[in-house]
Amino acid sequence: MPTRRLLRILPLLLALLLAGSPDGAAAAGGGNGTCPLDLSYVPTFPWDPAPCAGAAPNMTACCQTLLSVLAIGLAGRLRATGQFRVPSAAASAACIADFAEAVASAPASLPGASLVPSCFPSPDEFAVSPSFCAGVTTAAEYRAVVGNASVAGLDAACGPDLSSLPICDRCQTAGIVATSPLIAASANATTESQQNCFYLTVMYAAGISSAEGPTSPTAAHCILGLGLSTPPSQRSKSNNAAIYATTIPIAFILLLSVLAFFVWRKTRHAKNKKRNHTIPEEGSEDRRPHLRPNTGSIQFDIAELSKGTDNFADRNLIGRGGFGVVYRGVLADGSVVAVKKMLNPEMDGGDEEFTNEVEIISHLRHRNLVPLRGCCIVDDDIEDGKQMFLVYDFMPNGSLEEFIFRDRVGSSKRAALTWAQRRNIIMDVAKGLEYLHYGVKPAIYHRDIKATNILLDNEMRARVADFGLARRSREGQSHLTTRVAGTHGYLAPEYALYGQLTEKSDVYSFGVLVLEILSGRHVLDMTASNGPVLITDWAWTLIKAGQSREVLDDALSTCESPRGEAIERFVLVGILCAHVMVALRPTITEAVKMLEGDMDIPEIPDRPLPFGHNFLMFSEAGSNFSASPAISGPLMDNGDMLR
Repeated sequence: MPTRRLLRILPLLLALLLAGSPDGAAAAGGGNGTCPLDLSYVPTFPWDPAPCAGAAPNMTACCQTLLSVLAIGLAGRLRATGQFRVPSAAASAACIADFAEAVASAPASLPGASLVPSCFPSPDEFAVSPSFCAGVTTAAEYRAVVGNASVAGLDAACGPDLSSLPICDRCQTAGIVATSPLIAASANATTESQQNCFYLTVMYAAGISSAEGPTSPTAAHCILGLGLSTPPSQRSKSNNAAIYATTIPIAFILLLSVLAFFVWRKTRHAKNKKRNHTIPEEGSEDRRPHLRPNTGSIQFDIAELSKGTDNFADRNLIGRGGFGVVYRGVLADGSVVAVKKMLNPEMDGGDEEFTNEVEIISHLRHRNLVPLRGCCIVDDDIEDGKQMFLVYDFMPNGSLEEFIFRDRVGSSKRAALTWAQRRNIIMDVAKGLEYLHYGVKPAIYHRDIKATNILLDNEMRARVADFGLARRSREGQSHLTTRVAGTHGYLAPEYALYGQLTEKSDVYSFGVLVLEILSGRHVLDMTASNGPVLITDWAWTLIKAGQSREVLDDALSTCESPRGEAIERFVLVGILCAHVMVALRPTITEAVKMLEGDMDIPEIPDRPLPFGHNFLMFSEAGSNFSASPAISGPLMDNGDMLR
């Protein structure tokens, strides 16, 4: 064959070869500036356009919604071709233009079409790149890096109908597990690279793991976090019948268990009646408080506590928590104390919390911890059964919650905290935690740092209280527990999802508390028009937009330099401590140094937010999915994998 003829047909042969391969088909479909995505679902899919509606829409929420809608098409292409993203910048630009047209062509004239260019300013936003995450560009490469076990777990967890919240939560957990090997495979992984790895897992879960595929409303709602205009379909009657068939026997067994419990209680009380128990006379030796062996705390007599609280009168009630109520009391020596009466100690957890708190706090002595005076155990009360009490020094100014949340009943009567008071409180809590983490051996993890567990003395200095959930560390190991306890919103993601407890778990809660103190906002704002908003998400958006002073409470917003610079430093430390990636949080000692100005604050790193239920979505800055760790994950006693 003549050379010139060969040269003329070589491009044609090459084009045919490329068209016969998946990569070639992708190139043919998008390399020439056409969009390879099927966007026909956009006008008819039941996505909720409300975030983009109105004369002045919330751009963050609108862009997140539009990105989640477009993600359906990207995941659909992955399902069909095994290719992540689109093959070129030209194809990416074409997809953005086609997407805007598809939104505009909706029968109901869905809002948002004019906002698409603003949400996707970069033409190569969805173009494939070998450096995106560990060099993974195809589904086969994804499986090779993640491993068969993790992929199988993702397929099993995200494959069924995801309308059930527990199943969706399992899908979320499997997604975080699958992402970990991707991050590990990214050499010198930057924060952006880690975010991209989360993106790949989300796409794989929606496009391949889900049996129904990304065009299923339930899959889009759960995996992509897309708000729907109509709720997911309900269970069929046959499913309801199956539920009833299962529930009735379980309810019968529970009823028998309750009856057995009351029989046991009656037998126990009958035995108690046979005891020859006499109450010691006032002033007798038996009534005097005495030291408990090996604890350093005092064993109080119930008669003294009852007398000091006027028989636990309601007018002396000063607080109520998950495991007890607190009364103000006056001891025989005239000292004022707080008496915590444990609620239902015989029920699950009560006895353990009491014993744990006494053992851990008895030997602790630090100016920023509430001192434990002693305890009292009454195990022979016929009417009430076993009763347990803890006795603390009384903190006259109550809990921090009463001062920082102005919408709380009674808080409006108190003067707003000054900057000096807020600074001192934050430093006091930080130094109290520093003592728990590094001042005792083994270290102690509090596990429930929040505003209600910070008490204020007569000088408005803060004391960390309530050690019922505290745990001692295991030297050289992270603590793993199947019983995650704490308060929703304050829990670090890796602890909430995996029970992986380290000192950084307390640091996360401390960061949330700092933001609450500085802003006067609750950890979870339930009044927001677009649904619940976590304080860390709200503050993060402002800080990344260069508006960190907008985080401040109105009472602080007028502070000028140099005081204003100090306040801004506290805001940045708060958001850094509450970073979702545990490796990027400082230790509490580092946080103290940053707060005091003895250590520079690093540039606040971007954060990939967990793969999760209802809140998983693309970030505004690019094509990375994100999610709030506050709402996703299992419910806690009150109510991510290490990265």
